[in-house]
This record gives sequence, C-alpha cells and structure tokens, in this order.
Amino acid sequence: MKSDYKMTIGLEIHAELKTKSKMFCGCTNSPEEKEPNIHTCPICMGHPGTLPVINKEAVRKVLLVGTAIGAKVANFTEFDRKNYFYPDIPKGYQISQYKYPLVEGGTLAGVKLTRIHLEEDTARSTHDTLGMSLVDFNRAGVPLMELVTEPVIHSSLEATTFAKELQLLLQYLDVSDANMEKGEMRVEVNISVSKSQIPMTTAQLGTKVEVKNINSFRAAGKAIDFEFERQVALLEKGESVVQETRGWDENKEVTFSQRAKESAHDYRYFPEPDLPKLIISEVPDFSPEELSKSLVELPSQKRERLSKDFGLKSEDVETYINNREAGKFFDSIVSGVTTFGGEVVQTASNYITSDIMGLSKSAGSEFSLGGITPTNFVVLVGMIKKGDLSSRGVKDTLAVMFKDGGDPETIAKDKDLIQKNDPEELRKVIKEIISKNPDSVTDYKNGKESILQFFIGQGMKATKGSANPEMLKNIILEFLK
Repeated sequence: MKSDYKMTIGLEIHAELKTKSKMFCGCTNSPEEKEPNIHTCPICMGHPGTLPVINKEAVRKVLLVGTAIGAKVANFTEFDRKNYFYPDIPKGYQISQYKYPLVEGGTLAGVKLTRIHLEEDTARSTHDTLGMSLVDFNRAGVPLMELVTEPVIHSSLEATTFAKELQLLLQYLDVSDANMEKGEMRVEVNISVSKSQIPMTTAQLGTKVEVKNINSFRAAGKAIDFEFERQVALLEKGESVVQETRGWDENKEVTFSQRAKESAHDYRYFPEPDLPKLIISEVPDFSPEELSKSLVELPSQKRERLSKDFGLKSEDVETYINNREAGKFFDSIVSGVTTFGGEVVQTASNYITSDIMGLSKSAGSEFSLGGITPTNFVVLVGMIKKGDLSSRGVKDTLAVMFKDGGDPETIAKDKDLIQKNDPEELRKVIKEIISKNPDSVTDYKNGKESILQFFIGQGMKATKGSANPEMLKNIILEFLK
C-alpha cells in the first residue's frame, strides 16, 4: 500500500542571473538571442590559451540571495572544474563550485537549504532539425546560480510551493527573471521512497533518483507524483530502485531513464587553476552593509504586512504578491482609502483584484490601469463609502475611468449613476407603490415575508436602479409596519 511508504525530496534549482555579460568573459548575456552563435568569444568557446575573468556582479547577486534568506555567506570561496563531456560543454569541463560555495544554509518557505553556488551555463542543443543535432553557444557561459535544498520535502505540493516562492524571491531581488518556460529557471528533483518510519534518519532513505528536463511547476508536481507511484510499484514487487537520472516526457507525463546517476567523484572536481581564490571581506561591495542596502521587501514580508496591517483576504494578498504592479497600485491608494475607515480597504481591494484585473485582461494586459489614477480611484472609494454608487454603478464608472480617465463624480453624474439617498424623495416613490399593491401589503402582514423583495424590486425599477438599496428597504419596512 502507498500509505506504507514515505517519499523524500531534495531539489536542485538553477537560475540564470541578470547580468550584462557572461560569467567569465565580456560576451553579452543574452541566452534568448534568436540568431545562433553570435554572443561568443574564444573564452566562452573554450579555446586553448584563453583566461576567464570572474563576473563581479554575478557573485554579488548570489550573495544577495544568501543575505535575503538568512544564510551563511562565505568569506573564502573558490571555483572548481567539473569534468564531464557533452557537446554543449565547449571546454570539456564546466567551471562551477564544489567544496567552498558562496552560500551555505538558510531557509525559504520553511525548507532548509544546503547551499547556493555559482557556475556557468551550458550551450543549448536541439535535436529536431532535419535529422541533425545543432548546438547554439549563445547560452554557454551565462552566469548560473544553483540552489540545493536539504532532503526535507515530502510532497509534490510542498516542492512546487517552494519552487514558486524561490521564483518570487529572485524576481523581487531582480537577480533573475526566473521564467521557467524560457529556461531561465530549471528544477531538478531528487526523489527517494522508503518504508514509513518515524523518525527517519538520512541513512534510512531509499535509493535516490534524479528527474531532469522539467520546465514548469505543473510538470514538477506531476513528475514527483509519477515517480513516487513508479518506485512504490517496484518495491511492492520486491524489485530494487536503480540510482539513475531520468527525464520527464511532457506529452506522455511519465519519467524515462537517461543514464546512470553520477557521483561527485565521477566529475573529478579540482580547483580552477585559472581563477583566483576570493576573500569576500576584501571586496567592499560584498560587505553585509552594502548587500543589505539592496534588499527590498521580500514576498514573505509583504504577505505578512498585507495580512496583518490591512486584514486582506488571502486571495487578494497572493494576487499582490504575484502581480507586483497590482501590489504597487494597492500600496499607492491604501493611505487615502483608510481615511474612510479600515473596513473600506477590503472593498477597495475587491475592486482592484476583480474589476480592474478584469478590465486589464480584456485589454490584453496582465495588469493595467488605463486612465485610472490613484487619486481618482480614492475618490471613487469615497463615493462607495458614502453610498453614492451601487455596486453596478461602481463597475460602470470604473469601466469609463479605465477607458477614458476622468473624475468619477463627474462620470457618475453624466451617466445618471448616483444613487438617490434623499429619504423624502424615496418615500414619495414607495408611497405610490404601496398604494397600487394593497393585496401584496396584506400578504406581507399575513406572514409572507418574501413580498419585501417584490417591493424592493419595484422601488429599484421606479428609480431606474438609482435608489440606495439599503435605504429603500428601510423605508419600505417603515411603510409596511
């Protein structure tokens, strides 16, 4: 039975860093360049006699990530040669870090991290061009951050939640765009399955299988769940799980064997002789004080602030975390809105996350304000607070503001959307309706309370929808009693 088994997951996540040049040369960092092999030079192509130079900004960005997650930032670090052959490795080895990474420890989304190190990316291979395999070296040498978690994850949901939170962190810090579809962030999953034992030690973990070629969070979750089912099925039949590297077939939604899993000694790591050792404390830009200046409000901090300070719904909070433009707009209006009372903040947020987001999508944008400004939106919220507009009136006014801009009070008056809040005027309307429907009044007094909705509907019809519904209801009850 599946319940007899426990899955343990460790993640290895690579992210291409946003720098102007590559990791060890002056070539433009543009891995998405459509014209192949134009951002290359003798250094990133591994020509004999060439010498690499460390990209300072790439180092700083990795240190910044380490600072943000409360990890231990190294004082001494060095680069190593990771020796293996593949057509997309022009040198025949990759410059990476092994024994002395830039960052160790730290936590993110409740998951403990092992390390974060810096290396160079490989070239890009394609295998579907007229039966030939082609290699584009524009990506070769691009700065690549690798983050490794501890084996402390036990579900696909936990794994994908962590990966999404890392993506947000990298984007907030402006370290990487981390777009998985473009290959700017790549997730590799290490999975082992063993009999459930509580507590379980590392020595009791099952055989580790690595799954590569994952290009979306959805695929990562499905690959984990498939691999768990596959390994449990093997163990149930009394067979052994083979330590190997497997790929993910997106079309079939299955993993498939690629090669036997290498161990560290297979790569024959040794210190890179062409690069100097780094003493982090000797570089002023790498000091804790300088790195702290580059920190921004992190996703976890923003999530806590929006929930604690404004009591927003979790759905709205996540919208603002994931859509930073929407979050900026909320922050720009919240001080003005709170002058109308704290309870109005959630109302304002509802219109941002539903109506403005909806108008944006209809205009082909993830988030756009059109002609809406923070000032005129705050005025609109004030009108809502005063009861000047019905929910339908708010939506219609917002639509005009989005399309053409303008003052909401003027728009609402021009469109005859202002709710009638004059009690005496509404009493005249209700008095006439009551007098025309004596039988309905009798039915209500005999206990048929649903008649109340009939009178409200008649009142809204008579005022062409401009009556304040709550005021209308109270006046009707006044007459009926």
